[in-house]
Amino acid sequence: MSNSILGPYTRTILTLGFIILVFGFSFTNFRSDMYVVIFPFFEWMETTWFGIIGKTWGAAFAFVQTIHLLGLALLGGSVLAAEGRILGLLMVDVPAKTIVNRCHTLLSWSLIITVLTGVFMACGVALKIYYLPVFWYKMLALVSGVMFHFLVRRPLLEHDLETINPIILRMTAISSILVWFLVAATGRWIGFSG
Repeated sequence: MSNSILGPYTRTILTLGFIILVFGFSFTNFRSDMYVVIFPFFEWMETTWFGIIGKTWGAAFAFVQTIHLLGLALLGGSVLAAEGRILGLLMVDVPAKTIVNRCHTLLSWSLIITVLTGVFMACGVALKIYYLPVFWYKMLALVSGVMFHFLVRRPLLEHDLETINPIILRMTAISSILVWFLVAATGRWIGFSG
């Protein structure tokens, strides 16, 4: 039994509260004040080595973007494989715990690849993405996805999967697919916006 005042779902409640707080913050006037404060950081990003290389050498930007897309494909594949196994749709002859653990490792590495290449690409077009509202939605979706995976899904699935209510497992798997789909959709939306 958890000693927390929020009960056994402390991480879930705090993650959901954070997401609601940030989403609510995006509709307030404080948002415009925050944008003014971080504008010099985005200007600085374009003057870094990554920013100069990204702006001047299109081939370097395209190469890094290719690695970024491969990282995203690895991330999406690991999510679909793990959640497909939990839902009983894929690889049913392999123990679910094995698939979940291996896909977690793949997802962690793909997140590292995606974030590092994403920072490089953002430096090359920092002022452009600063003014794109969809970029901020993408960052909110990405933070939500990471928080959901590491603070809600991963701790839940560390338990013996046979002891967890099957409905909770299925809801978690479907939620994970939807959260990461939102990350992918907002990322693709950035491509159409600029």
